[in-house]
Formats: sequence, structure tokens, C-alpha cells
Amino acid sequence: MSQSVIHQPRVAWDAARAFVRAAGGPGYDAFSGRVLSRLGTELYGELANTRQRLLTASIESSDSDRFTVDVEASKWRVRLEDLLRTRPDLIPAVRELTDAAPR
Repeated sequence: MSQSVIHQPRVAWDAARAFVRAAGGPGYDAFSGRVLSRLGTELYGELANTRQRLLTASIESSDSDRFTVDVEASKWRVRLEDLLRTRPDLIPAVRELTDAAPR
């Protein structure tokens, strides 16, 4: 039997970019519902906060959009890396959410 090695920082980074894409996209409601059911209310709330910051940045200035996306992705990377370090059992759920996010 072989075991595969899971690189948690990579899982977190891929998920972070996917979560931010989903937070700013038209499929937010469906995606956020999945986050709620798989990862709980705390991350669901953080996703809502990310969406609000992305929407605010897009209204205030198109120049800040890229900056805001990058900052939000960085926050999510740290958040998810911490989560996966303490709860490695959630790796399948995070991967599933990453795959479900729009490309």
C-alpha cells in the first residue's frame, strides 16, 4: 500500500486563490453554502467579509482590484494553512471546495 504525501501549504494556496475567485464571482451563494456545510460558520463569515471587501474595492477604484485580490488571497492562504495544520482531516473538504470554485 502506498501513501501519497500532501503538501498542506500548496493545498492552502490553491484553495485561497479559489476561495477569493468564488467570493468575487456570480456563483458566490452556492459556493458559500458549501463552505458553511463543510468548514463551518467561522470560515463562512470570513468568506462573506472577503466578498464585501472585494465589492467595495471594485466600486472605489479599478486600480485597487488587483491589490485587494492579492491581499485577500494571502489572508486566505494563512487562514487555511492554519486550519489544515490543526485539522488535517479537513484536507478532502478543502480540496473539494477548491475544485468546485469557478476557474
